[in-house]
Amino acid sequence: MGIRVEKIDLPGIGMRHDVQTASGQDVSIITYRNGQREVALYSETDPDEVIGQIVLTRAEATAIADILGISVLVGELDQVSERVQNLYTEEIVLSAASPFAGKLLGDTQARTLTGTSVVGIDRDGTVIPSPTPKTPIEAGDVLVAVGTREALEALARLLATGTI
Repeated sequence: MGIRVEKIDLPGIGMRHDVQTASGQDVSIITYRNGQREVALYSETDPDEVIGQIVLTRAEATAIADILGISVLVGELDQVSERVQNLYTEEIVLSAASPFAGKLLGDTQARTLTGTSVVGIDRDGTVIPSPTPKTPIEAGDVLVAVGTREALEALARLLATGTI
């Protein structure tokens, strides 16, 4: 069973997302128009009773999303690779010596040349999910890629040397 997220528009305020966890815990996240977030936990016996609440600034919400984002992304990709034989995820650090440091992801032609997909980039703790060919890549970036073992090895060579 998939997770159900109910999205509710709050006119003049923002947006509320209601989620029920697998364990039955109800959680609401309100995103205010100013970027502030409010996370509320509800009683399992009384769905109207708030038992915990935290208010986050935009920066705090972004930091938490970054932490959860890359770990959730890699965890989900690992689950997919367990179900699909010969499909793996790998984190590849772009070295300063790479001919692609300071260029765009599309300049690598990674998908065309290796058959891999770069599905995320971790840049100094900030996650860039689903990067496009126009996404800049920098030395020290951790590229999260999906592909066969051979294709991922080819990607690592490509990023390191500019050739396969």
